[in-house]
Amino acid sequence: MFLVMIVDKNLYLSKDELYRIVCENIKKYRIQRGLTQQVLSEKIEMSHEYLRQLESQKGQKDFTFYSLYKISLALDIPVDDFLSRDGYKE
Repeated sequence: MFLVMIVDKNLYLSKDELYRIVCENIKKYRIQRGLTQQVLSEKIEMSHEYLRQLESQKGQKDFTFYSLYKISLALDIPVDDFLSRDGYKE
């Protein structure tokens, strides 16, 4: 017996799409919490420049899971919420 799986290619994101979604969500949740980049960067003990580049469309395109974890704790947001495509501008 063979199992045939049909995969919807729309379910998979490119690396750039994934980073863009996560970074847009970081900015969205930071603003919703009323925090500046400076305040959030202090809470996560990372440089303001790092966070600024992370939120920029032209900036930082790589981050560690640990960085995302620290940001999620500081914003009191579950990590998986950063992967949400709701409101994502394609």
